[in-house]
Amino acid sequence: MRGSGRLYEALAAARQHRGRSALYHSALIVHLDGDAYAIEMAPVWAVRDPDRGVVAEGPVGVASWGRSRLFRYEIRCWRAGTIPDLVAAVDSPRRVSTDEPRARRVLELVPSFPTATWGRDELRTGEMWNSNSLTAWLLAQSGHDTETDAFRPPAGGRAPGWSAGLVVAARTTADHDR
Repeated sequence: MRGSGRLYEALAAARQHRGRSALYHSALIVHLDGDAYAIEMAPVWAVRDPDRGVVAEGPVGVASWGRSRLFRYEIRCWRAGTIPDLVAAVDSPRRVSTDEPRARRVLELVPSFPTATWGRDELRTGEMWNSNSLTAWLLAQSGHDTETDAFRPPAGGRAPGWSAGLVVAARTTADHDR
């Protein structure tokens, strides 16, 4: 994954006429009622535990490729679960809230996350859909103020897909307000 991330960033930086940045992937750990829930988007083949909290799946790269397990991701909301790459996290974990109703709302929202094709812009947001989209969408939909510094990637880095999650969350909110 790191190699493909570096290749993606090299191509994106060249296309946008800017220097390369470090790329960051986000996930959530929600603490509620004495339990911790790991929420992330990951390849379906990455973890074999049958009780890993899978609530949805989607295709990777090209929608038709999603018929193969190699090109599918899953959304996990896993009580007492793990985030495998947490030990490699930079500048984290970050506490973003201690608000119990918002934490509960995040957990309620996970199964309703839109499962667009990972790495594509099918939802016309101007940015690819990925794990950062999941985190941003959940936090925005649950009422967190995603404009604070707690939601910015570490200095010199980018979180591709974050804006896509915020755009789709804003659209969803606007649709519900009608």
